[in-house]
Amino acid sequence: MKALTNLSLQHVIRPAQKENAPLLLLLHGYGSNEDDLFSFAPEISQEFFIVSARAPYDMQPYGAAWYAINFDATGGKFSDVEQAKESIQLLVKFIEELKKSYPISQDKINILGFSQGAILSYGLSLSYPQLFDKVVCMSGYLNEEMIENPEELESRFRESENKPSYFISHGTVDQVVPYAWAKQAPDFLKKLELNHVFKDYPIGHGVARDNFYDMKAWLEKEL
Repeated sequence: MKALTNLSLQHVIRPAQKENAPLLLLLHGYGSNEDDLFSFAPEISQEFFIVSARAPYDMQPYGAAWYAINFDATGGKFSDVEQAKESIQLLVKFIEELKKSYPISQDKINILGFSQGAILSYGLSLSYPQLFDKVVCMSGYLNEEMIENPEELESRFRESENKPSYFISHGTVDQVVPYAWAKQAPDFLKKLELNHVFKDYPIGHGVARDNFYDMKAWLEKEL
């Protein structure tokens, strides 16, 4: 089976062993591409149908981004939240396209994001909790500005039959996304009574071997 070229986002796939498989959607980081996290695919259970998507905003010379990161005159950086929200809407559309186009489960939708992909995974899953089963956020942080209609957040989860669970991981010496930022997410999720696991590792901005296998065990549990 080859990846389709007529969907909203360019992507690569690793088909599952059977039909009606749970989806695992991979969201790469800033300046990377769809091949980056796809390197995880050979190590992840073939029970999953894996799709690794390319972000919509091309960067030179070859990467892509889910939203712009701008730098001001003092060297500070800030996220283009409107672009992020546009990417969230695009991903909602893309997921519906995936359900119609590939032999995947309609209700076992999982996402794994790294760095900017993790930040987007928080915004996406907290805006549309009914869509997701498991959410993996690696080396990212929760940006509340990216949540659609945040004033409805608590009622959204009270009314949702499906509540995603979260695996969060971060390097204690991350030089790109501060460890302190990542640590705020568990408290936020606890207030919403969402199941979550937070693990840290003595590394910088990346995925350590132990991190990967801890995530893999959590993801494949109850398959």
